[in-house]
Amino acid sequence: MSLPDTHDGKSEEALQSLIKALNNGETVVYPTETLYALGCDGTNAEACDKVISIKARAADKPLPLIIGGVDMLGLVTNDRPAVLQQLASSFWPGPLSILVKALPSLPSALSDEQGYTSVRWSGHPFASELSKRMRKPVVATSANMSGRPPAALPEDLDPELLALAGAAYLDPPWPKGGKASTVIRVLEFNRLEVIREGAVSVKMLCDKGFSVSIARVE
Repeated sequence: MSLPDTHDGKSEEALQSLIKALNNGETVVYPTETLYALGCDGTNAEACDKVISIKARAADKPLPLIIGGVDMLGLVTNDRPAVLQQLASSFWPGPLSILVKALPSLPSALSDEQGYTSVRWSGHPFASELSKRMRKPVVATSANMSGRPPAALPEDLDPELLALAGAAYLDPPWPKGGKASTVIRVLEFNRLEVIREGAVSVKMLCDKGFSVSIARVE
């Protein structure tokens, strides 16, 4: 997967700029396959705290991650159930976030009380390449202040949030918009529990032969 060369090298220049910002512990705004994301180096605890602060996001709400390929799963988790590989083969790269047991070395801001974090291989070439080049997972929470609408076009991004981010990539290809990524958990006997139904529907999961239930909202 490579970046579309539609800006006379601007995409590559922007990619290097964002990589530099991430390696310096800054936050960045970048496109994913569904929406714009606010992110940081997923291995940097202080940077994760910056993302939470900028968004005014609840501290007990784990930050999601993207990676640049299935081979990078080992940077996030030691989980290797066969169903995880099957899900990856069927829906990655794409908007399916899977809850996995996070490596203990990752920042606590990424995990819930049980130690689980969500990860997906992004289907957007820029987002995927960003993680791939860094050889690190990248935080990918929606680029909006908490409680405000997410954005799929540059003009819909919150100027306040952009001003607080260290760098941003706003050129095409833009996110497709629509629903955010679907979030699932793998249960016993390889059953799936849908925590949040999004761009990947329950029907799409069932059509691939997976046994699916819907999480009950407390």
